[in-house]
Amino acid sequence: MTTQDFIQIILFFVLLVGLTPVLGNFMFKVFTGKKHFMLPVFGWLEKLTYKSIGVNQEEETNWKSYTFSLLMFNLVGFVFVFLIQLFQTYLPLNPAHLPNVSWHSAFNTAVSFMTNTNWQGYSGETTLSYFVQMIGLAVQNFVSAATGIAVLLALIRGISRKTTDKLGSFWIDLTRSTLYVLLPLSILFAVVLVGQGVVQNFNTYETAQTLQGVHQTIPVGPAASQIAIKQLGTNGGGFFNANSAHPFENPTPFSNLLEMLAILLIPAALTYTYGKMVGSTRQGWAIFSAMLILLIAGLSISLYAEYSVNPIFGHLHLMEGKETRFGITNSVIWSTATSAASNGSVNAMHDSLSPIAGMVAMINLMLGEIIFGGVGAGLYGMVIFIILTVFIAGLMVGRSPEYLGKKIEAFEVQMALIAVLAPNFIILIFTAWASVSNVGLSSLNNSGPHGFSEILYAYSSAAGNNGSAFAGLNANTVFYNLTLGFGMLVGRFGVIIPVLAIAGNLAKKKVTPLSAGTFQTDNGLFIGLLITVILIVGGLTHFPALSLGPIVEHLLMNSGITF
Repeated sequence: MTTQDFIQIILFFVLLVGLTPVLGNFMFKVFTGKKHFMLPVFGWLEKLTYKSIGVNQEEETNWKSYTFSLLMFNLVGFVFVFLIQLFQTYLPLNPAHLPNVSWHSAFNTAVSFMTNTNWQGYSGETTLSYFVQMIGLAVQNFVSAATGIAVLLALIRGISRKTTDKLGSFWIDLTRSTLYVLLPLSILFAVVLVGQGVVQNFNTYETAQTLQGVHQTIPVGPAASQIAIKQLGTNGGGFFNANSAHPFENPTPFSNLLEMLAILLIPAALTYTYGKMVGSTRQGWAIFSAMLILLIAGLSISLYAEYSVNPIFGHLHLMEGKETRFGITNSVIWSTATSAASNGSVNAMHDSLSPIAGMVAMINLMLGEIIFGGVGAGLYGMVIFIILTVFIAGLMVGRSPEYLGKKIEAFEVQMALIAVLAPNFIILIFTAWASVSNVGLSSLNNSGPHGFSEILYAYSSAAGNNGSAFAGLNANTVFYNLTLGFGMLVGRFGVIIPVLAIAGNLAKKKVTPLSAGTFQTDNGLFIGLLITVILIVGGLTHFPALSLGPIVEHLLMNSGITF
């Protein structure tokens, strides 16, 4: 690594830490109904939205009504995106005259974008029209991210309120998240991306003649608007098949830095918002610190693995599959950040990462996408682990576990365990099924442990609602489209429903006053204990599978064997 590499890493983290309280404080004002500078700009649209859908701003609901509204809204989004793919030939904005999408691919894509996963088993420029990309996928990028924020806000209210069953209104949370946070940031970011060279037009595909005299079709389209929200909303779906390795999506080193930063920006800032809303910014910084430590640890291990000497390549760095415009370091920062943040975008192929670097990305997915994680989703996932941590700490000292004055009892622990185990069940069961069936093995690009890693990564990505892939697995088959689609549903709503149930139960409880025996959750001891619980849960659950994939591949690679 060079001095320039270290400067880029330091700059990335300085910007992330510096922007966290700025954006976090703004979101605190938005979500608590306080005055903010975007209110005069979109306040009229917020009121119009409530009036058009018949929402009373003063009315709040319990957790069951909140959950029902969320599920019905997402169901409508799924059906809409599913249908427009099936009939895209007959819809406008299809200058390439692309045919209708197969039913199983349409199902997978509709589930994927509804759940904020953005897994893509297809090539965007040869499969989906501008209409489907804009009206279907880009819209879901906004509302799926806003859904994650809404769930987090309901959980915060459940923690901070007392003796009530009201968690707010899903429709108000969804609207404010979209209008005041996601939309303004996306507009600003899209303009900057266009300035860097990202395409944004409705032209038909261009035809160019190469130096060899061969005609090449160059896809274009309204890409910048979708790239902006795909990064800011931790979605990750690429307008083009090569995703952020495509020069029309990510043209310059500056656009690369901004896109990497955008991936983590809102999830990081929400930790500060969380602290403000529960009445203690120290709580938010404690969570931020745990996330940052895990991210830096993963990045350090990945960089070490990528720059290490091995018998296969000798002293040569592992450039195969990397983004040659930006170098190894930027490719590794991206792979670590995107897998930590439930964002499926890539600027280099994870299939070409060294076994250990690929394992780090995989572990980020397996831990439940709580190292910053998806917008809103990462933080409520982290709170699940906080509940388990204070429960374990309570057992250790013989005291009833509490978190922010609320007693953690059997119901909260049971729901937390369901939220943790549901995605892990999908990862292990479906990986085992695909690994022993002909229909699963027929899609592999590699044999041996690397082929197993391709399957394991795919289901980890689906269950973690991440969307990135090793890029060596042909997932556009009936088997993978259906099983991965089901995995995305469980990974999303198998966590959301228990989280909202926890929120509803906590809201009804009284707040216990602090005492000398209260276990603090905003100091270094708790941060260390929280990280330990996260790693133990992830390690005990997935270590056997990782041993069959990247770990054994690393050992074999050091012996001169590749797959």
